[in-house]
Amino acid sequence: MTASLTLISHHLCPYVQRAAIVLTEKGIPFERVYIDLANKPDWFLKISPLGKVPLLRIAQDKGEAILFESTVICEYLEDTQPGTKLHPTDPLVRARHRGWMEFGSSVLSDLWVYETTQDGETLEAKRNVLRTKFATVEAELGEGPYFAGADFSLVDVVFAPIFRYFDLFDTIAEHRIFDGLQRVGAWRKALTERPSVKAAVTVDYAERLLAFLEKHDAALLKTAQIAA
Repeated sequence: MTASLTLISHHLCPYVQRAAIVLTEKGIPFERVYIDLANKPDWFLKISPLGKVPLLRIAQDKGEAILFESTVICEYLEDTQPGTKLHPTDPLVRARHRGWMEFGSSVLSDLWVYETTQDGETLEAKRNVLRTKFATVEAELGEGPYFAGADFSLVDVVFAPIFRYFDLFDTIAEHRIFDGLQRVGAWRKALTERPSVKAAVTVDYAERLLAFLEKHDAALLKTAQIAA
């Protein structure tokens, strides 16, 4: 019998999106519970060692098991659940994919600074870092449509939430991060159109992200004012 799964989520968290995409790709029924990370409930703090999302609650015959950290959750689902395999079977290729997943996490760390900094110089520095990192990815990509060609993989799962940020950023100001990166652009488009990626967030994601930027007085928004 398939375990009853609950994904503890936050509306904007890209790491939560990873778990949601994998669950959807594998056709696994799951419940989703959203929390406010600015006002974490006591029950959440008791079961989250790091005080972060996502958490995956796994109902068992006696009590429940809790998994934390998005990569751990995704790997667990890959190892235990039926459906499409999202990791290559070859150990070397699988290891390389895990390396690129870590690379994607480093991009997310840069994106966090890019979107929250109030300093224009820091914003420009991180824009250049992101540009360089996506150029590195460009050199790794093949004909697509996905990272590993025709097969959707956990590397795609990691990068899909990254590209989602730029759906809003593109409307704010010209950032030129993807200029000349044709393969990255095609990969981004393929991921954006994937049903599991679309379903990983609520319909008001863009509005919530914009409100987040406004709350943090993000320098990114000020570049739009300058451009105007």
